[in-house]
Amino acid sequence: MDIEFKNSKKPVNYKKALNLLEKRVDVVKKGGRELVWFLEHPITYTAGIRSKEQEVLDNSINIIKTNRGGKITLHNRGQLVVYFVINLNKRKKDIRNLVRQIENIIIKFLEIYKIRSYADKKNIGIWVKRKKIAAIGIRVSRWVAYHGFSINIKNNLNDYKKIIPCGLNNKKVTSIKNERKIISEARKNLKEVFFRYISKF
Repeated sequence: MDIEFKNSKKPVNYKKALNLLEKRVDVVKKGGRELVWFLEHPITYTAGIRSKEQEVLDNSINIIKTNRGGKITLHNRGQLVVYFVINLNKRKKDIRNLVRQIENIIIKFLEIYKIRSYADKKNIGIWVKRKKIAAIGIRVSRWVAYHGFSINIKNNLNDYKKIIPCGLNNKKVTSIKNERKIISEARKNLKEVFFRYISKF
């Protein structure tokens, strides 16, 4: 399996990351190496293609529009972002299966920290006791899937108060630190789970 794995220890600017991701999409469309990238962003608010203006509660924040699925969400320090560029032409041409396997990855990862979580058919993402702990946003172009998901590890959850995250104004968010206080080796553990499931994509 010829996949490049990147692990950026310093926070990566969102626009720079997106630019690199989109360039990699073109490479993968031509048969180039797939990519899995672990990183964090400095505090950034992004709007997916289904977002609405009324989901912004603080007009002083800057919103970056993006072509991923979903609505408005937050990235900040302590949240682990996983971007990927995966060629479904070489795998299963099944977007529902891709989303389901990503959900499984997050659920199995959280089990390491003894956190019981679940997927919600109506509200995409992963939930813990009716609180959202992970967001998923994917775009597919000519069967190349990209963007990815984010998991709240130890980030500042107060930053969510400036938006209605993912359009869910009656939902709350949580993190591993908020649930269990245990946050050791998150990247190592998630990488192991991710590469265990990627053959099912």
